[in-house]
Amino acid sequence: MRVPNYLTDLHVPFETVVHPPAYTATKRARVMHVPGKWLAKCVLLAGPYGHVLAILPATHVIELTAVAKALGGPVRLARIEEIADVFRDCEWGTLVPFGTLYGIKTILDESIDAEALLVFEAHLHAVAIRMRCRDFERLEQPRRVAFARRVTNKLATDKTQIKHR
Repeated sequence: MRVPNYLTDLHVPFETVVHPPAYTATKRARVMHVPGKWLAKCVLLAGPYGHVLAILPATHVIELTAVAKALGGPVRLARIEEIADVFRDCEWGTLVPFGTLYGIKTILDESIDAEALLVFEAHLHAVAIRMRCRDFERLEQPRRVAFARRVTNKLATDKTQIKHR
């Protein structure tokens, strides 16, 4: 199910934003003129019990050891083929933050304020959704975990700054 349809069906307030195609969280924040702390970066991980969707601010990087500790076993970044297999109705490489729509668990970094405004991809690299984090949490019920670290003076890129400690 497409996220805009899902949110509309559940009467959740949101805004759809069409923008120039952006293939990374950094680029999306720039083209949308959105602070990186508002832009939710979605990363698919392969964990001890299957896939897990991690949601963190674009200004942060994932600490894989923190995720592994929280999930009870080793985790790794999912391969692009795994992403395409899980998110079949999305444009290649696009992830949406509603893991429950795809039968996977979602974790949300504790650094994201429940009252914050979130912006995230909506099935296409040129479409985003803007909604309140509290509404996202009410629908998705993600597990809140401290698994990300802020990168100073720049937005974090999706793959190059994931820390294995």
